[in-house]
Amino acid sequence: MNAHVEREHCRVSATKQTSSVIAQRYANALIELAEEGEKLEKVEKDLQDLSVMIQTSDDLNATIRSPLYDDAALFKAMGAIADKAKFQDITKNFLGVLVQNSRLDILSDIIRAFEGALAQRRGAVTVDVQIAQDMSAKQQKELQDALSKAIGKDVAINARVEPGILGGMIVTVGSTMIDDSVRRKLERLKVSMGSGANENISLKEVS
Repeated sequence: MNAHVEREHCRVSATKQTSSVIAQRYANALIELAEEGEKLEKVEKDLQDLSVMIQTSDDLNATIRSPLYDDAALFKAMGAIADKAKFQDITKNFLGVLVQNSRLDILSDIIRAFEGALAQRRGAVTVDVQIAQDMSAKQQKELQDALSKAIGKDVAINARVEPGILGGMIVTVGSTMIDDSVRRKLERLKVSMGSGANENISLKEVS
């Protein structure tokens, strides 16, 4: 790997890590707001529905990621989506805050962080996953189900993209002790990542 490519990998990795931290902060803030309003489960349902919309609508996906739309257009678009889907006011207002703060482009990251934080609160085992390229919501759900089955417990996935990983993924299971049978299951686990399949999974254990 030449110096230019290595620098670019480092830059992309740092950007992704920063986005992950910001997404977690927004997710935590939304959880607090939803709890205060006693609407946590309803807001959770809103975000689940919104995640499906993003995955199935190229137009919506392009809208939230494009820098070409001004705030007024984005406010109108996201407000219309929230109204049509009958989202909670908390959810609708939160989307407006993301538009105002120019953070709508990390909406999918925020949704994943929100889901992960709730899963942890509900007693799930935290699993850190470093992967070479981003996962769709469907792929992340498949990985979550597979890891839950392998570990024997519900898991909350904290996924982050590390371009320096040339293939496969690195799975770290918190401070949970991993016996040999579970280790073998995880090492055999293969998750399709589309055309650039990442099949080699390594497991790191943190004591």
